[in-house]
Amino acid sequence: MTTTDLTLSPAAAERLKAISQAEGKPVMLRVAVEGGGCSGFQYQLDLVDQAEPDDLRIERDGAAALVDEVSLVLLKGSEIDFVDELVGAEFKIRNPNAKSSCGCGVSFSI
Repeated sequence: MTTTDLTLSPAAAERLKAISQAEGKPVMLRVAVEGGGCSGFQYQLDLVDQAEPDDLRIERDGAAALVDEVSLVLLKGSEIDFVDELVGAEFKIRNPNAKSSCGCGVSFSI
């Protein structure tokens, strides 16, 4: 199943395609929200090669991310981005629902 409630940025799609090419097989980014972290919720990001039966799929330019329905409620309207900065390169969630987040950007509250 595909969803438009969560989007994948062009930079994230390009990075996923580059990882897939380096791995020699298609990989997808699984995005989940779990309880915990210093602000109440935290993002869990994993590279996977297979979707789970209940995963929703977010696609852009031949790349894909996956999210479960429970996490999608907390991620609605968000963008999955990839940033390459002086301090490091990482996938980043731009979540309009987050009222606050910790300094690392992995933990947030609603």
